[in-house]
Amino acid sequence: MMAPVRCFTCGRPLGHLWEPFRQRVLAGEDPGRVLDELGVSRYCCRRTLLAHVDWIDDVLKFEAR
Repeated sequence: MMAPVRCFTCGRPLGHLWEPFRQRVLAGEDPGRVLDELGVSRYCCRRTLLAHVDWIDDVLKFEAR
């Protein structure tokens, strides 16, 4: 749903990296290189950013009951 604020495994703050990561990957850059340049070196943090799926737009289509 929301961008990950912290790594689920180690707790490192990642929220501030989501937008730059997303914009650069959508622009066509290699995700691995982007993570390297952003300073994300731990496997758990890289996994958290790489595996995140932004579903908020799809969820907002449905009304709460």
